[in-house]
Amino acid sequence: MQARIRVVVAKPGLDGHDRGAKVVARALRDAGMEVVYTGLHQTPEQIVETAIQEDADAIGLSVLSGAHMTLFRRVIELLAERDATDIVVFGGGIIPADDIAELEELGVAKIFTPGATTASIIEWVRANVTTPVA
Repeated sequence: MQARIRVVVAKPGLDGHDRGAKVVARALRDAGMEVVYTGLHQTPEQIVETAIQEDADAIGLSVLSGAHMTLFRRVIELLAERDATDIVVFGGGIIPADDIAELEELGVAKIFTPGATTASIIEWVRANVTTPVA
């Protein structure tokens, strides 16, 4: 039997706008995934620690503050340091196309921009995040 996909949804940095993150977290949960929402103002260190402790398959970051390059990069670095690069990192926010390409080069699997539907996010997670066999 396939285990349920476990996703940590996080709001790193000082950005206080979490409505989108909560909508995505609820949509993933309603689609049958296990979701841990970390709340506002999380550091990359806290997010990675939560993902490892929760045995997450993926981390979804919501970044609207403009600090996306720094925050995504740090999460990717910390996962590498903790030998946890099997955790898929994806996210969303107001991120310029040039930055999306650079984030993907760093190892971010997918960036969703404003207007992305919850259905498209669910579909992408199901297609791109694997879980261990239970």
